[in-house]
Amino acid sequence: MTTTPAVSRVRLVGLFSGLIVFAVLLWGWGGPPDRPLVGAMAAVAALMSIWWMTEAVPLAVTSLLPLVLFPLLGLGDVRRTPQNYFNEIIVLYLGGFFIALAMEQWRLHQRIALGLLNRMGSSPASVLGGFLLATSLLSMWISNTATALMMLPIGLAVILKLEATFGAERVRPLALGLMLAIAYGCSIGGIATLVGTPTNLAFLKIYRDTFPSAPPVAFGEWMLYATPLAAMLLAATWFLLARVFCRCDATLRLDRSVVRAELNGLGPMRFQEKVIGTLFITVALIWVFRSDLNIGLFTIPGWSRLHPALAALDDGSAALLVALLLFFIPSRAEPGRALLDSGTFAKVPWDVLLLLGGGFALASGFVSSGLSEYLAKALRDFGHLPAFVILALVCLLITFLTELTSNVATATMFLPVLAAWGVAEGINPLMLMIPATISASMAFMLPVATPPNAIVFTSRRVRIAEMARVGLALNLIGVIVIAVYSHYILPLIFRFDPTILPVWAVSK
Repeated sequence: MTTTPAVSRVRLVGLFSGLIVFAVLLWGWGGPPDRPLVGAMAAVAALMSIWWMTEAVPLAVTSLLPLVLFPLLGLGDVRRTPQNYFNEIIVLYLGGFFIALAMEQWRLHQRIALGLLNRMGSSPASVLGGFLLATSLLSMWISNTATALMMLPIGLAVILKLEATFGAERVRPLALGLMLAIAYGCSIGGIATLVGTPTNLAFLKIYRDTFPSAPPVAFGEWMLYATPLAAMLLAATWFLLARVFCRCDATLRLDRSVVRAELNGLGPMRFQEKVIGTLFITVALIWVFRSDLNIGLFTIPGWSRLHPALAALDDGSAALLVALLLFFIPSRAEPGRALLDSGTFAKVPWDVLLLLGGGFALASGFVSSGLSEYLAKALRDFGHLPAFVILALVCLLITFLTELTSNVATATMFLPVLAAWGVAEGINPLMLMIPATISASMAFMLPVATPPNAIVFTSRRVRIAEMARVGLALNLIGVIVIAVYSHYILPLIFRFDPTILPVWAVSK
């Protein structure tokens, strides 16, 4: 969020309104008599959500509040609360990010993107499709922000080349479409894998902590569910951009010399890229095939079953093991230099790790204080609605709320409530939690909704009204697609009856 007088006012209002709401909930309401911690937890949650939404203070600073407020208010002790800030999910994110940083440092991600774009057609619709595909495939494995930052200059180079040939006015619709394709491709691609976005990792941690005896959500299972869903959302995005909102002169043709020149500028594939590419494929296969992978009538046994010692490894430790090799393998670029070095640690997004940790702490407080059960009971009036309607309403609520606050913050505030609500209504919690997690990434309307939106907005090729118009249509389509797809496919992939509450959901 850029600093302008209007933004400064919003932050100031958010700062004081958060403190006022905190005081009212803590001392004015206090919570129900039979649940003394609910009021305190509600006060902390309200304070953090207001500060997250308005960015009254940096997001990472807000995320540290549980470390101070939980012990003071009796919501957690000084030993257990910090565990939320470094756990197996943080390790998984860290390992994946080291691999992504290696790809960026040696420009392997740029070679992949340019290689894909070089094979696309030259029509406007093909150009949009190529950018959507390249952006989403990269975003499945590296951060959305890094993908957007890398794809933006490529997109601008294509636009400038077209404008030099056809004029800015004729190219204007395609320029808008390309910028939005980069932003939306990042968000949609991130949902396809568990490591594609921190929101998915937030779900994984909250699910494990809330239901410790539940069967794990395997990396391969998530991909079986989410990759086709991402493909459908990408197809819908392409249709909206190419055929509805950004239709342009069909006689426009891209001269692929721009893409080809950049690709040639990278030279032949270097040793560093080959090693990193091999390690990247290795860790992807490790993630996908660690647990048994059920595909229809047959099951692919996971490698973790080969030996008891292997069963002790999880996705995070496996990723970190591969990532650490990058600090030992020589780069051959200069004597004594490895593929990654100590300077890499300065590039790690520690603020995102703190945001994840603060979200995990908030989610654990929701459960331990009883606030999630209290809110779930307040939602019982909606229990008479059909299961599909409940699912669609959840997707609708999360989709539009995530336009105003961080995707991770939205997920960590609502997933514990949805888990408790599902149990109270006799619905398998996964039926609500997973679609809600996907919906938390559907931030398409505003530049402040997610970093990729903000990055393409800085190009000055997109107006807020244009992003809001296209984003609103995509949000509504996303709600329908996620709800319908999840209603029918989610139980098949994860093998459960949505109308039966599993034993693990009620056992402690």
